[in-house]
Amino acid sequence: MSEEIKVLLPKLGESIHNATVVQWFKKVGEVVQLDEPLLEVSTDKINSEIPSPAKGVLQEICAEVDQDVQVGEILAIISTEGIQIKKSLENDNPSPISISAEKNQDFFSPALLRLARKNKLNLEELQKIIGTGSGGRITKRDLELYLEKRTKNEESSLQPIERLQMTGTRKAIADDMVRSFYHAPHATLITEIDITDIMKCIQKEKQSFLEKYNAKLTLTSFIARALVRALQEFPLLNSSLDNDTILMKRFINLGIAVSVEQGLLVPVLKAAQELPLPKIAQGISDLSQKARKGKLVPSDVTEGTITITNFGMSGVQIGIPIIRYPEVAIIGVGASYRKVVPREDDSLAICYMVNLSLTFDHRVLDGMYGCAFLNALKHYLEMDKGL
Repeated sequence: MSEEIKVLLPKLGESIHNATVVQWFKKVGEVVQLDEPLLEVSTDKINSEIPSPAKGVLQEICAEVDQDVQVGEILAIISTEGIQIKKSLENDNPSPISISAEKNQDFFSPALLRLARKNKLNLEELQKIIGTGSGGRITKRDLELYLEKRTKNEESSLQPIERLQMTGTRKAIADDMVRSFYHAPHATLITEIDITDIMKCIQKEKQSFLEKYNAKLTLTSFIARALVRALQEFPLLNSSLDNDTILMKRFINLGIAVSVEQGLLVPVLKAAQELPLPKIAQGISDLSQKARKGKLVPSDVTEGTITITNFGMSGVQIGIPIIRYPEVAIIGVGASYRKVVPREDDSLAICYMVNLSLTFDHRVLDGMYGCAFLNALKHYLEMDKGL
């Protein structure tokens, strides 16, 4: 018995309501297996593969590459009848049929051929177009999209300005940043912190730490630990705003910004308040590797309460990041540097320093509260003697 099964965009996370189609792994007319990846979609948080809900033939693609779709919208239609027909044809006709033999002029509608002739498209070029119609047939829309792309390529080759289409991930990040920037009045505070003892500890313990815990001992791990301690004293920064109600979280889920080819992903280290330093380092390492390998799942990028972004890895000493909505604060970490620092006894010392920035939502807290928090964070880092 045949059946048409709709492939819908699933809910990919708590605050994710839409996604952009990145690529299709299957073409119309091809056989798909149960749970086989059909397509890849992107959001501002993650790229995800959407599996097939059934075994059958991909009958129709309802969302093109770079198209934005809402949760619950139809992505494709799979026919279980097609798999039976395809198997029957394979049994009755074991000899292979070449693609060029299938894609002959008889498959092109008169309207399609008129449009091709009007645009001076020969049959050989027409046969190269990937069809999305039934059985891989080229539709009028396929031809129109091909001609539109060809025109853009020809125009761009003649222009001194190259136009680059934003990727789905880039567009999603842009939308999220605009929403945060215009909804939340941003304010930023910056402080300079002496991390000499921490850097000495890292240099001394990094090899044994790696061998024991299979994770790198990094400045980010120490900052994460100090941040957890400071947030427990200043919980407003570990909250979100729901209309006129502040939601203070008793759990601390740290977002760790990771730069990847597609843009910036922010996996979340859950329940950081319960983790000792080795577990924090392992968690950050595991999430970063998953992000760079494209292995993050929706649960890895949701429910964050505050974010750390380390632009210091690029050599930048000071930065003012944008808050990740609906969070109310983000910590920016600059590049460490050496500086001559006068001591209380008037002696001079060469110290390792780093600038930390706190950007916060001014609707939720005022500047004095932010200053007190940043001073507490500075205290915990400067008093940190290591493991």
